[in-house]
Parts: sequence; structure tokens; C-alpha cells
Amino acid sequence: MNQRADSETLADIGLAWNHGFAALGPDFYTELRPTPLPAPHWVSTSAAVAQLIGLDAAHLQSDEALQAFTGNMLLAGSRPLASVYSGHQFGVWAGQLGDGRAILLGETASGYEVQLKGAGRTPYSRGGDGRAVLRSSIREFLCSEAMHGLGVPTSRALCITGSPGPVRREEVETAAVVTRVAPSFVRFGHFEHFAANGLEPQLQTLADYVIDRYYPACRGTADFGGNAYAALLQAVSERTARLMAQWQAVGFCHGVMNTDNMSILGLTIDYGPFQFLDAFVPGHVCNHSDTQGRYAYNRQPNVAYWNMFCLAQALLPLIGDEELAKQALESYKTVFP
Repeated sequence: MNQRADSETLADIGLAWNHGFAALGPDFYTELRPTPLPAPHWVSTSAAVAQLIGLDAAHLQSDEALQAFTGNMLLAGSRPLASVYSGHQFGVWAGQLGDGRAILLGETASGYEVQLKGAGRTPYSRGGDGRAVLRSSIREFLCSEAMHGLGVPTSRALCITGSPGPVRREEVETAAVVTRVAPSFVRFGHFEHFAANGLEPQLQTLADYVIDRYYPACRGTADFGGNAYAALLQAVSERTARLMAQWQAVGFCHGVMNTDNMSILGLTIDYGPFQFLDAFVPGHVCNHSDTQGRYAYNRQPNVAYWNMFCLAQALLPLIGDEELAKQALESYKTVFP
């Protein structure tokens, strides 16, 4: 962990913080500071999301907020970290992944996690520069707020800050940081990571955290003989199935439905090469890297079910009964036949 100096000035914008994910312990993340960017400026802000996390509009427009949401200052009370996870990418096990360019600041008192995307390299960057470009950051900001307006469960966007700092992609672009907000950024891949490495105590710690914080009804359920982990799998299956129905209804094509991009809360997260259909073309592929069309629009519901199967495999050591896991998984087909 990079320790701050005692004399360092912290940005205080009136947010109170909790650190439920950080309390899980160092097996789940690496603590680190964002990497500063030169000459930041505001690109866009969302007053609605500021209200959601308990941030006063006047504070949102302050220079302290600008510096903090660019990663140039630490927010008072925050505890920045990058989480580790694994996953399947394009149907193939990819091994360890993690937050390669996203840094979680913590959870506000209102129950929303705040994450900076594009805030610099982490131990999980795998050779990447940890940066985001302005073009894709604007796309994510606009789409996440549009999806919310359409009633589709999604992460939200608090703000974008820009910088003249260069970012090298196919060509040189300018840097940006988008501040993302969600009740949780836990993914299927978090569970896969600990299951694949035979770390059952950590797997159970994570599952208990998710159940207690986000799925408390799974405790004491009469279903599955009172098996809370099977109940969790069923609840996630149903939320994911509903999310797929909503994607299909609005013509949304995600493009990168890897298991590490699947939210344990059934949210739309990780906006990358997404598109909305301009016309009804069932086989539309929005990701030029998806040469096999695995994540085509009409394949999204089946891919989500396949991803749920991967989650079921990860949870099987906790569920302890393959038939219970199959039963819980089948609830997906009940919601999305």
C-alpha cells in the first residue's frame, strides 16, 4: 500500500465513507493511490447521481472535487484499492484479471460504491497503461445514464474529468477519468477467482458478504433446505435473466459479456464497445474483436446463462450439492424461457 504523508492535504467534499469491501481483507484487493493527471478540467457532471451518493451540488463543482475525481488528491475518508478477480473471456478461461484501470474509493454512507475508471495502473493492469480516453468515457457516461432513464439496472456516472495528458491507443488521444457509482462492483469473476485457486475460506467470506449486504433474504430461506448459497445462486440467476430481457427489449448490445463483466447484482456494468440496434438485426455484433460473433445481440441471453453456469461452478464448493445448484440455476429459464 502507498501510505500518504501525514502533512498531505486531503480533499474534503462532505462525503461520509464506509469500507465494507475493504474489510474483507488483503486477499481481495491491493490498496494503492490513483496516478495524477495534468491540468484536469470538468467535462460533465450529474447532479442526480451526486444526490444519490449524498454529495452536495456545490461540493461537486469545487476544485477539490475536480482534483479528487481525477485522482490528483485523496478524498478524506476514502480508502482507494483495486480488486482482484478472474474470469472467462470469449468462452475461454483467462486466469487472474482484476481492476486494471479502476480504483474503488469506498462506499458512501448512502450505500453506493464510488470508483474511478482511468485513474492509472494497478497490479492487475497486465501491461496496460491504466488510462481511459475521453471519447469512450463520454460514451460510458451517456449510456449509463440513458440506461437508467430506460429503467434498465446499471452502474451510474457521477462525472467525467478530462486532461490534455496523452493516451496512446490506435492513435494518440486525450485522457479522462469517469467516476462510476453502483451499490457494488462485485462480479462473477470475483467468485471464480477464489474457486479456481482452491481458496474456499475466501470464497465463503465473499459469498457471506454479498448475501448479508445485498441478498439478506437468502438467510433463513425455506428453499433448498435452507441452503443460503443455493438461494444466492437462484437470486442472481433471476436478476440476470431479467437484465437480459431488458437489454433485448431496448435493443442494447453489450459486446463484452465475459464473466468478469457480469455484475453479481444484475446490473449493466463495464460499458465498452456497446451499441444500440438502429434496426432489428438479430445477429448484430458490436465488438470488432468478436470475430466469431459470440456476443451478438441474439446470443446475449444464452451467453448470460452460460456465465451463470460458470458462477454455479464457482459456488458449488459452498452449495455442496450439484442437484441443488442445477435447481437454482434453472430459475434463469423460468424468468427468461
